[in-house]
Amino acid sequence: MTQTSGRPAPRHAARRPTMADVADKAGVSRTLVSFVLDGKPGASEDTRLRVLAAAEELGYRPDSAARLLARGRSRTLGVLIDVRELFEAELVTSIYPAAEEQGYDVLLSANLADRDESVPISALISHRCGALILLGPNSNADYLHTLSQRLPVVVVGRRLPDELTGVDLATVRTDDAKGIRQAVDYLVELGHRAICHVDGGHDPGSADRRRAYRAAMRAHGLAAQARVIPGAHNEDAGAAAAHSLLKDPELPTAVLAGNDRCALGLLDVFTRSGISVPEHLSLIGFDDSRLSDNPRIDLTTVHQDADGLARHAVRAAVSMLEQTAGGKPDHVLQPALVIRGTTAPPRGQRSTRVVSK
Repeated sequence: MTQTSGRPAPRHAARRPTMADVADKAGVSRTLVSFVLDGKPGASEDTRLRVLAAAEELGYRPDSAARLLARGRSRTLGVLIDVRELFEAELVTSIYPAAEEQGYDVLLSANLADRDESVPISALISHRCGALILLGPNSNADYLHTLSQRLPVVVVGRRLPDELTGVDLATVRTDDAKGIRQAVDYLVELGHRAICHVDGGHDPGSADRRRAYRAAMRAHGLAAQARVIPGAHNEDAGAAAAHSLLKDPELPTAVLAGNDRCALGLLDVFTRSGISVPEHLSLIGFDDSRLSDNPRIDLTTVHQDADGLARHAVRAAVSMLEQTAGGKPDHVLQPALVIRGTTAPPRGQRSTRVVSK
């Protein structure tokens, strides 16, 4: 009879295969394995196939954390935010859980009006962030492209030239043009013809929205009535535009604002001046920020999917960091017009059909 001790037999836990195991099986150096798995040149086609076959047979999966540290990067996503923008705050609210699900931390840096945008961006880089998620950056496209040569960059809420996006520079945005077309189409269906647009000036997305407004007015045969008032994506610009409109002999019947904050500035001045919205003038914003749904505001607006934008931004940043990126570098989400209480048929046409909320 074989005698057994009370000590349990040793258990050999399954060890995770390493890059060295792949090198031994393929009969090549560890450096060459690293080159092949990172997609770098330096190996013949026969060697590349042998290494890939060995990795597949062993079930090897790269340790993304170790690879990031080897490149001097961390599992932290640096996020640039303009603290004055309500919609960007909503994006950040969704970025945190999306990053945590992927095993990443988030570091915020504020973009302030009195300092160059490169200052908070440099601060994020100095903290060794693995990638950057820039919410509505105003920096020129060439700077963003140069920045992406240092680390992966995701630009949210802004379209960049196709030739600049690529391996380490991606964009995540709403189809601004489609959202504006939906707003103009809806106002025209209500019976409006004198539709004015207060644009966002040089703010992100405003150029696309301005072009889409003019194109939509032309499509409805209203090019002669099209009017763009220069503005910005804030309440002060909306207030200034309202004061300018009040000086005219006749108000437009509808105003399409560059964003919700601009619309709130317009709404405040019109209300204080005795102009009732929507009885005297209809008003539409863009973003569908939380404040627009306040019962005292009840703003008709173009909805942007804040949660979807945030999650797409995080996924794009992580995929570039872990070198698993695939598909288009420009992720475009669809808008939706949310009809609330600041729009109605123009005065004198209130008997026409009203599109239901």
